[in-house]
Amino acid sequence: MSQTPPTDTHRHSGNHPETVAEPADLVYVLDDDDQLCLSLAWLLESVHVRTECFTEADSFFAAFDPDRPACLVLDVRMPGTGGFRVQELLNAHDTVLPVVFVSAHGDIPMSVRALQRGAVDFLEKPYDPQRMLDTVQSALRTAGERYARRVERRAMKARLSTLSTREREVLRQVIAGEPSKTIAKRLGISLKTVDAHRARIREKADADTLGSLIGDMMRCRLDQSEV
Repeated sequence: MSQTPPTDTHRHSGNHPETVAEPADLVYVLDDDDQLCLSLAWLLESVHVRTECFTEADSFFAAFDPDRPACLVLDVRMPGTGGFRVQELLNAHDTVLPVVFVSAHGDIPMSVRALQRGAVDFLEKPYDPQRMLDTVQSALRTAGERYARRVERRAMKARLSTLSTREREVLRQVIAGEPSKTIAKRLGISLKTVDAHRARIREKADADTLGSLIGDMMRCRLDQSEV
């Protein structure tokens, strides 16, 4: 039984516009209880939130679009693949889908486990409708923010991929805090050449300064190993 998911509002430096979070308006519901799926879909659609319901994991993973901002309402206990296994598969593929767990048999250890593994909330069945709406709306806002950050991270990696091998070496040294004179000595090149590489790095990364570039990299959670 195959269950492999398909394979990330800040201001950029340079000429890149602010990345705006795309509104998230889709909720996946994965629960083996057909009636609960229908009632939850009705509740969410009453506030104009689109839902896609699934009663088993395979059909969810077949339909799941990792590039669309959304959240997942996920039952803990289901025949076959349970909720924690679904969460594990999503985490293994580095998805940014916010997960809201629901369970009729929840307890403190179960909720702690879910939250420690990245869930945004854990609700007990039968849940209060207004609390569910509030929780889902919060999860959708989180989804929009997470997906915007992933778009920004991908764009940053694409710009860094244009750097030459030598430019990457210089940038790693700059990230490490080394001054140009030290970089020149370590790489066996002239200070003028280091300065030329720094200028090309700024140009290719479309950054006003290397300091602002490093700040953007930190925000995108990119480190030296990814340069």
